[in-house]
Amino acid sequence: MTTQAESRPAAASGTFALGGDLPVHRLGYGAMQITGPGVWGDPKDPDEAVRLLRRAVELGITFIDTADSYGPFVSETLIRQALRPYAEDLVIATKGGLTRPGPGDWLPVGRPEYLRQQLELSLRHLGVDRIDLYQLHRIDPKVPLADQLGELALLQKEGKIRHIGVSEVNRAQLEQARKIVDIVSVQNLYNLANRSAEDVLDYAEANDIAFIPWFPMATGELARPGGPLDTFARDDASPSQLALAWLLRRSPVIVPIPGTSSVAHLEENTAAATIELTDDEFAALSAVSSPAPEKTGGRRFRLPKLTRG
Repeated sequence: MTTQAESRPAAASGTFALGGDLPVHRLGYGAMQITGPGVWGDPKDPDEAVRLLRRAVELGITFIDTADSYGPFVSETLIRQALRPYAEDLVIATKGGLTRPGPGDWLPVGRPEYLRQQLELSLRHLGVDRIDLYQLHRIDPKVPLADQLGELALLQKEGKIRHIGVSEVNRAQLEQARKIVDIVSVQNLYNLANRSAEDVLDYAEANDIAFIPWFPMATGELARPGGPLDTFARDDASPSQLALAWLLRRSPVIVPIPGTSSVAHLEENTAAATIELTDDEFAALSAVSSPAPEKTGGRRFRLPKLTRG
């Protein structure tokens, strides 16, 4: 008999309620990689991208994060093609505020009229009347933050946005944003190897704000052959799965969104939700991620065999 953990492993990651009223399984999917090189244009195999998105939902993923700038609009359009009509428990989050001059280029634009235009386009491309979570992709330093978030607040009052989030902000900016509008999520670079946003995460946890780490598996030197994550890996837990399991254990407000264009990698990533780190395992991983290798004396750290829930 196939258990729920086997058929819908994302459910094992637990649940977080965005804004207190929009529950999602904590292990989600980031849809940036279902585009062409440089996050530009169509993917090499659009049919495979559609298959991947449908497989994500089959695996129990109920939170998919995208942005108008992915493609641009390619990711949103593929999500509509693959998943509409959307399951009742599926939350599609998107972002606006970065324009794309070309492949690999990203430019913040936070003018209120631009944000309104992009929100309207996202509604059309996703095929919805309201965006459940709309995030300011970057703060435009040329436009007052009150104007940028104020426009999103107006769109929220118009019923076109349910909840509002921000991306790549420091703690002071997050505090400032919350004085303008209710912020339910923050999306920052954060992973086992790069925890520069630790203070933002702590603030988010203290205020019940979802913390969505992008690039959650960028483990760098930790996953190199002979490195800590490589050393800790076992037959039932790869380095990338350990990195995701650590994030899920790190804080109950963390909602990781590992991205991939491969169904096999998607299944591997989602299986990380079933890995339970003990207190000792979590402490050991946390300890080796911070010091530089020379400060550890070059010694190798070991963990007991990891277990699955």
